[in-house]
Amino acid sequence: MRRATFLALTVVSLLAVAPAAGRERSTLAATVTLDAAVPATARRLLTTYREPDRRRYLDAQFRLQIVAGDYAGAQRSLTELQRGNDPSSPWSATAFAQYAIFVRAKQLEAAGAPFRAAFQRSFQNFVGPLDDRRAALVVRRFAIRATAFDDDLRAAARRVEGVVGPSQADALALVRAYQLARMYAEVAPFTGALIAADDRRRYVIDTDHLIATPDGAHLCALIVRPRATTRRLPALLQLTIYGDRVANLSEARRSASNGYADVEALSRGKGCSPDAPVPYRHDGADGAAAIAWIVRQPWSDGRVGMYGGSYNSFAQWAVAKRRPRALKALMPAVSNAPGIDTPMEGSVFESWDYYWPFYATTGKWLDASSAGDPSHWTELQRRWYASGKPYRAMDRIDGRPNPIWDEWLRHPSYDAYWQQLIPYENEFARIGIPVLTTDGYLSGQNVGSLYYFEQYEKYDPRAEKYLVLGPYDHISGQRGTVSSQGDDLRAIAGYPIDPAARIDIGELRYGWFGYIFKGAPKPAILRDRVNYEVMSANRWKHAPSIAAMHEGMLRFYLTAGKARGAYVLAARPPRDASFIPQHVDLADRSDIDRKPPADGLDAYLAVPFASAPFAKPFDLTGLFAGRLDFVTNKKDFDFNLDLYELTKDGRYVAITNVMERASYAGDRSRRRLLTPGKRTRLGFRGTRLASWRIHAGSRLVVLLGIVKDPGYPINFGTGKDVSDESVADGRVPLRIDWFGGSFVDIPAS
Repeated sequence: MRRATFLALTVVSLLAVAPAAGRERSTLAATVTLDAAVPATARRLLTTYREPDRRRYLDAQFRLQIVAGDYAGAQRSLTELQRGNDPSSPWSATAFAQYAIFVRAKQLEAAGAPFRAAFQRSFQNFVGPLDDRRAALVVRRFAIRATAFDDDLRAAARRVEGVVGPSQADALALVRAYQLARMYAEVAPFTGALIAADDRRRYVIDTDHLIATPDGAHLCALIVRPRATTRRLPALLQLTIYGDRVANLSEARRSASNGYADVEALSRGKGCSPDAPVPYRHDGADGAAAIAWIVRQPWSDGRVGMYGGSYNSFAQWAVAKRRPRALKALMPAVSNAPGIDTPMEGSVFESWDYYWPFYATTGKWLDASSAGDPSHWTELQRRWYASGKPYRAMDRIDGRPNPIWDEWLRHPSYDAYWQQLIPYENEFARIGIPVLTTDGYLSGQNVGSLYYFEQYEKYDPRAEKYLVLGPYDHISGQRGTVSSQGDDLRAIAGYPIDPAARIDIGELRYGWFGYIFKGAPKPAILRDRVNYEVMSANRWKHAPSIAAMHEGMLRFYLTAGKARGAYVLAARPPRDASFIPQHVDLADRSDIDRKPPADGLDAYLAVPFASAPFAKPFDLTGLFAGRLDFVTNKKDFDFNLDLYELTKDGRYVAITNVMERASYAGDRSRRRLLTPGKRTRLGFRGTRLASWRIHAGSRLVVLLGIVKDPGYPINFGTGKDVSDESVADGRVPLRIDWFGGSFVDIPAS
């Protein structure tokens, strides 16, 4: 029996699962291995687990049966579960296929076949008869590293460690994590050869192909195209700095299975390229060179589309800036816009970006170790914060140079350095091709996507462009609500996902390019330019523009009146000149280990404002904006505004936020310092789209705060470059008097 590294994990007093009627004492020894404890737990859960949702029940049931060794029962559960799949959708039609293949292999093993032979037979019998589209999706679910689930298993084990009678939810989570980790570890030695054999039958694959650029550099490319056709094909290009052989081949295979020649080109210096990797600087010109190479190939019909998420979205816009004639359409997702949302947002640098150059450029190929230990980066931020040294000293504190970061810090404004990387102003007017952008509301998304969409609309309102938004984060905004294993996600970033919001963005991709290149109907979701799901309302809406997402604006003034422990968001401005004084000691470091509350509102260094309860529900949809009316003793400060729904039962639900450097508000390309002691009215506009149902009886809460955190530079307000300021510049605390002329405009429908 093969054993993976995770099997060395142990848990203390592990798992006697509480039945519905109550809890029982642990019957396990003080310390047991997962291999002994988890199957026993699975067998116990099979007798107690109940769930009214039949699909959710079956999803848990087959995993319990696999872990318990009941493969015949698991096969029956999977068969029933698969009856609910949508045969018209390749993704849905192949849901749970990897588990069905594994279960059949275990049955053959029980009948006497060696597992290797059993798995090979089961895999080939299942995948062989499938068409390319469905086979590519099944293969994708096996093309996962054996260690991919180890962290989840460790986390699930930690949650129950030392717990007598853990909850059923925690027990199920452990069984699920164990089932995934154990299954993928067991099949990992055999999947590579089986996938390669299936690929050879279906595709022509050219790996590590060098594409020369006009300036003498080289890009490393993977080309995959369907073997069954000899006709020329449109090509899909993904230009990426992330040299991940498994992920890149999965994307290329899926494109080829949909009838395209797919080119996965790595940024210069990555993969087999002999050059030095440099983020951002060359991708636009290099991507144009890759397109020029593609159209010269005998398999190309002369048309190219680009796709990809995050950095790969930036690369699309960088290439479009060069206007290669063969580029016919883009499909960016959760778009990265350098100088807009990376490495700064609202002109405030973000320290999480400090480690990214190491992650992206340390090795030729991407691996988890190139990012370093996450705790190292957290500790580095803490050490910098405690030191009081200038932000620019981060790499000296780290003890190793970070020249890419240092170069970024030399450009705190949105100057020519950033403007040269992506289309700027009138350059958007010269792009002239269709663009479909997908993004989400969660985990700080859609800043870059919104920038590109609005600029393209401003400078070329006639261009065909679409935006699809829902309750997605950085990963699901690229992939949709399907996991790497093909499972439907029910929650993202802690939010339960409405059934209407569950989509496969991969399927949307090939619907989009089918519309562009093959004369297929436009995907049904693209009913208008802006297509968005209203969170907690379970419905999609469609609008011709960002402004048309809402019917009007509700204005709330940030007044000095108090009620229920917060200042009042009022529908009318105050009649007097009262103000709210706020003092922040920016030199103080006693808060370095402060822990925010586990739930509720974290109002540290912030002023909370709350509205009266709403008599009727409404949708907060679009971009909020407003004006701050204040007097300060500094030339600058960094602020954020966070919007929450405070529900009738007292829960705070985060909706959206904006962060800005006051001296750049309204113009990120030019710094305008404040005049200390002078009353100032500063307009701001949100940078993140949101769509959230505010329920009857709820209140709107606005949290107005000052940015002071190890994850960001400290703006001491001297007027110097913030990266050069140190704790010595903070001898005089920041004082702000917030006047009632401050307001927020809430987009409402």
